[in-house]
Parts: sequence; structure tokens; C-alpha cells
Amino acid sequence: MPDAFDPADPANQAAMAHVKALLAHIGDDPQREGLLDTPKRVVKAMREHFAGYHEDPRSHLERTFEDVEGYDELVLVSDIELHSHCEHHMVPFVGVAHVAYIPSGRVVGLSKLARLVDGYAHRLQVQEKLTAQIANAIQDVLKPQGVAVILQCRHFCMCYRGVRKPGATTTTSKLHGAFMDDASTRLELFTLLGTRLREK
Repeated sequence: MPDAFDPADPANQAAMAHVKALLAHIGDDPQREGLLDTPKRVVKAMREHFAGYHEDPRSHLERTFEDVEGYDELVLVSDIELHSHCEHHMVPFVGVAHVAYIPSGRVVGLSKLARLVDGYAHRLQVQEKLTAQIANAIQDVLKPQGVAVILQCRHFCMCYRGVRKPGATTTTSKLHGAFMDDASTRLELFTLLGTRLREK
């Protein structure tokens, strides 16, 4: 997370001026009571929405544990809520990430996988790129036997503008290693995910 918000900072002043100009551009009056603090609120909110630019998400994977009795089977963390913003329209897309890997001698804390998802999600994104970034980070840092990342999201740019299809869900996946090369491993993953989704 970036440092505490300072409204007197010249960069923040410039950003707030841009928001004020946009309010006028859409036809509202930036000087009316309800909008007087809106530029400050928007800039503060954007710092939270896009906090991923101020961190290296891969750093969450650096601390690992080897004392796991030789565990080398599938680890799946499902239904990790994610909130991101489309880089084409700067409107939200929301959904869940399912993250799986097969350890190769070391495991990472489960919460770190959620933090990894957040780190990349809190940037302007397209879902396909976000999926690949999460999977590639796990593959590069942990070097496991396999990695699988599946994202299921609803895009507000598709739900509430343009074609206006609010029920549409986009699913993307990125597989590495055993999940790509071994059909039985891939089947195990999809069976576990299918059972999880049926229970919801």
C-alpha cells in the first residue's frame, strides 16, 4: 500500500484537478455540495484500487516451508475473491480465482496465494493477462511440479454497457507442468473443482 494520502502533495493535487475536470466533462457541477470532496475521495480510492503498482506480488512467495513430511500432491485454494479493473474502460471486473500447484519439496503459506492474486488484481488488467501473471509467478518462484490458475469473472464493461449481458461470466485458465502434461493430474484438478462448485 502506498504512503498515507497527502492532499497537499502536488501529484495528488494534479490528480484531483483531473477528476474535477472529468466531473465537469460529464455535465455535472464540481462546485456543488455533493461533489466538493469527490476529487479527493476518487484519488484516495484509486490508490487502494491500484495498490498493486506499489508492490512486487512475487515477494509473497519468497518464504516457503520444507518440513511438510515430503508432501508432493495437489494443493488447491479455491474461491479466492478478486476485484480488478479493466484496462480498456477502467470499470471493475469481479470474480474468483482457483489456484493449484503440486509442490516440489517446499510449500508456501496459503494466505500468500491470496496475496499474490490481490497484488496483480490491484492493477489495470485484462483477465487473460492476470491469469497468466499469477500462474507464471508461482511457476517461476516456487518451481513446483505443476501450476494451474483458473479465473471466473463478471466484467462490468460487458454487463452494464455495450452489449449489456449481466449474466455473462468469463473463464480463463493457465496451466504449467504436470497440469499441462499429465491428463490424470488435470482430471484430478477439474474433478475437485467440479465437486467444489456443485457444493456451492
